[in-house]
Amino acid sequence: MKEKLEAIKVSALGELKEAVSKTELENIRVKFLGKKGELTQILRAMGSVSPEERPIMGKIVNEVKEALEKAIEEAAGVIKNKEKELKLKREVIDISMPGKMKLLGKRHPLSLTLESIQDIFLSMGFSIVEGPEVELDYYNFEALNIPKNHPARGEQDTFYINDNIVLRTQTSPLQIRTMEKQQPPIKVIAPGKVYRSDAVDASHSPIFYQMEGLVVDKGITFADLKGTLDLFARKMFGEDVKTKFRPHHFPFTEPSAEMDATCFLCEGEGCKLCKGSGWIEILGCGMVHPQVLRNCGIDPDVYSGFAFGFGIDRMVMLKYGIEDIRLLYESDVRFLKQF
Repeated sequence: MKEKLEAIKVSALGELKEAVSKTELENIRVKFLGKKGELTQILRAMGSVSPEERPIMGKIVNEVKEALEKAIEEAAGVIKNKEKELKLKREVIDISMPGKMKLLGKRHPLSLTLESIQDIFLSMGFSIVEGPEVELDYYNFEALNIPKNHPARGEQDTFYINDNIVLRTQTSPLQIRTMEKQQPPIKVIAPGKVYRSDAVDASHSPIFYQMEGLVVDKGITFADLKGTLDLFARKMFGEDVKTKFRPHHFPFTEPSAEMDATCFLCEGEGCKLCKGSGWIEILGCGMVHPQVLRNCGIDPDVYSGFAFGFGIDRMVMLKYGIEDIRLLYESDVRFLKQF
């Protein structure tokens, strides 16, 4: 058995010297030290050795095993170093070659306009609120004085998840959530994405951005609404811009109005942008309906407020003279480079 162990050792060491890859090294390890390996078979046959010779043979077996394990470890280190050297030779970088110019991205016009609008309202003391885009029907409609079967629901072409959950059609639910959590005074804006089941064309998109505002306190009047929005228009479109308010109807405000501003392209003279009228429709607004205040636990006999809302996409298109809303969502680099 002693001679057999020596033969195994010599054979294994000889094969290790010839190994040139990790795969060959693993095959040699399995051949001699694996569960069915040659040295393992010797160990299993130790039971047939006489008690007197067993300690001596055990010592020899362990010495051979340790020698093979050490040799395998050393061979693995040599192979690893050779593979590293080969990899370095293959991956040589020619530092004399000219580098590639990295193109820098541009801020999206939606982001630029949104930040500009937020800065204006933040300077007037408003805070920004955010909330879920997948919304409960209650917050999106009912709490805003739009009960089931109300015509306004059909006008908004809503994406329904189920009977009680929708993709929000406006950021108005954030007004309700704010009034539920916070007692007046309240002065917030609510920007974000909204969803409506509109066919895609030059002026409609199923996804677009909206900004809404809410002010609730004692003694708030329509004059406060007009003053706030007139200041916003002048900061947004220039000091010479004038505004006017036309009566309108929204279920969640009473009285309600639409605000127009003088066309900033022709300065009220009439052009293609304003369709010759000299005015551009900017947003909808009004005094918060007393029932909406009651729905949120606010006493309309003590507090009053105003709300307004507009599409940020529309602001972008007006500001930059963009005629097709699809350009804002197609990620065309040729278009975005202009901003």
